[in-house]
Amino acid sequence: MHLYALDLIRLPPFFPEEFSAMILQGTLVNIAAIAIGCLIGRLCGRLISEKARLTIMAGLGLAVLLIGMQLSLQSRQPLIVIGGLIGGGLCGELLGIETRLENFGLFLQRRFSGSGQIAKGFVTASLIYCVGAMAIMGSLQDGLGGRPTILYAKAALDGIASVALTSTLGIGVLFSIIPLALYQGGITLFAGLAKAILTDPVVIEMNAVGGLLICAIALDLLSIKRLPIGNLLPGIFIVPALMWVFGMA
Repeated sequence: MHLYALDLIRLPPFFPEEFSAMILQGTLVNIAAIAIGCLIGRLCGRLISEKARLTIMAGLGLAVLLIGMQLSLQSRQPLIVIGGLIGGGLCGELLGIETRLENFGLFLQRRFSGSGQIAKGFVTASLIYCVGAMAIMGSLQDGLGGRPTILYAKAALDGIASVALTSTLGIGVLFSIIPLALYQGGITLFAGLAKAILTDPVVIEMNAVGGLLICAIALDLLSIKRLPIGNLLPGIFIVPALMWVFGMA
């Protein structure tokens, strides 16, 4: 994913002008696309054999690894990335984010028993959908009054991804719309302040930390190693503070 210029993506003609006035419209469209993709993936998943699921999972893991590497290799300040991950890890451990995510996933698992790997699907999809320049820049565009064409494009990509994720990880993917709504919606509502803070250099380093977390997801999907990704999440938000403190923003 790259930093998209706001005028590079045009809204398809079937979206009326009045639609652009709706608050949080980009995030709402994104949520709807994921929900539809999950429904399709849920229905189609029953037609896929276990062997085929494992093959799809391997391919999905490699694709996620590629996305994570592309984001992380854009970093120009590796020390900031390291500081963000260390600081984020300490904050995550103190807050017990990984445990809270797992408990929520287990709650969903009990509530929807027999519906697949709920917890894994929830955490994996949440990170994939929320991390990246399109989520940040698209939410800023939406909150500053522009037509959220970036989030429309992201919605199409996320909808396609949700089909593959749900067919292999189950209905837990659907619940990723909760953190997505909070994350993108929060940036949209506070777009004026966020735009001043999230300069291009800051976004690049945030993406780098997020990219490494996505690589960690790929390792889990490929059954290589499971890392405490949840506890490292605050690192994404520590990066802006470090960039501003050291005058790199």
